[in-house]
Amino acid sequence: MVLKAPSWDGHRAGQHVDVRLTAEDGYQAVRSYSIASAPADGTLVLTIERLEDGEVSPYLVDELKPGDKLELRGPLGGYFVWDAAVGGPLLLVGGGSGVVPLMAILRERVGAGSDAAVRMLASWRTVDDIIYAAELERLARLDGIEVVHTLTRGAPHGWSGRTGRIDRAALSEVAWAPEGAGLSFVCGPTGLVEAVATALVELGHEPGQIKTERFGPTGG
Repeated sequence: MVLKAPSWDGHRAGQHVDVRLTAEDGYQAVRSYSIASAPADGTLVLTIERLEDGEVSPYLVDELKPGDKLELRGPLGGYFVWDAAVGGPLLLVGGGSGVVPLMAILRERVGAGSDAAVRMLASWRTVDDIIYAAELERLARLDGIEVVHTLTRGAPHGWSGRTGRIDRAALSEVAWAPEGAGLSFVCGPTGLVEAVATALVELGHEPGQIKTERFGPTGG
């Protein structure tokens, strides 16, 4: 979803916005969504996961039309962010829609002309759940960028990626060696984030170099 915000002054890769909807009876619902676009793009793009029983996401996905107005607050967040000046190497680990802010970081790496080495490890239920699939495949062909997918609910015939949840064994194969590691960004459901952060520390990564952002059920 591409938004036009006349007073938008830009954002940093990894930040989010609050979207507020107000019903005719005055009832309001607010949800936070990570910004998918890179600051270098000069656009404001949100990737919305539609939740069947959600209050906000079905409206944004099914009913919102070009020209409709939304109330936004942001950009928000100054911890889970990356700028080209920080450099790398970077480890990006995410599950499901937790990949969205990681995608903004990856896009910023490319858009800003950075040569920081990046490894992304993304967890999905099935191959059909992979978002940004074509773009990630294209980016993985660029020098210095590696993308690894893992499927948790079975793989189709011919699948060449990983299977199973992201655990210590997977991280030991994909993550940078601790002595040469830069920042690690981990985003997704609370269980995944906690497991990944714990495993990285056990593998020797400095806790201060591991940036996490977690989410749980919000009602969509």
